[in-house]
Amino acid sequence: MRRARLRAIVAAFALATLSATPTMAQEAPNQVVGTWRMVSAHIERADGTRIAAYGNRPSGLLIFAPDMHYVEVLTNGDLPPFASGVRGEGTDAENRAAMASSIGMFGTYTVDADGAFSGNRVEGATFPNWIGNVRTTRELRLVVDGDTMTEQFTRPDGTQIEIVFARVR
Repeated sequence: MRRARLRAIVAAFALATLSATPTMAQEAPNQVVGTWRMVSAHIERADGTRIAAYGNRPSGLLIFAPDMHYVEVLTNGDLPPFASGVRGEGTDAENRAAMASSIGMFGTYTVDADGAFSGNRVEGATFPNWIGNVRTTRELRLVVDGDTMTEQFTRPDGTQIEIVFARVR
C-alpha cells in the first residue's frame, strides 16, 4: 500500500509539473532556405558611379540548404568562351575577365530567431582571400520579401554591391 501511495504521489507530481510547463514557442521558418536565381547585380562605387556587377546578362544561383550549408555561384553571362575551349588554357586576358566577373563559394550560414539571415562562414571560394571569413549582417545583408531576396554586400574599400534574386519554384 505504501508503494501504491508513493506511485500516486509521483504520478500526480509529474502530471502537475507537465501541465505547469509552458509550451515551447514554435521556431520561425528559415526565410532564406531554398534556391534563388540572380536577377540583377549592381556595384555602386564611393563616387556614386553605378555599374553592372556581372554584365548585362548576370547568371547565378544561391542555394541555402536546410542543413545550414550554402553554395553561391555568380557569373557574367556576357563573357565569350575561351578561344582554346579548355578551362585551364585561357589567355591572360580571358582568365582576368573570367576571374574579375565571377565568384563561387560555399560554406555554412545562420539565421536568427525570426528565421532571417544572420551571417555566414566561407569554407571555400574562387577568391581565396574570403576562405575562413565570417560575415555578419554588418558586411552582408540578405532581406527576403516574398519570393524576392536582396543581397547587399560592402567590400572592405566601401564599394557597395546589390544583388536581387528570385526564388526558384
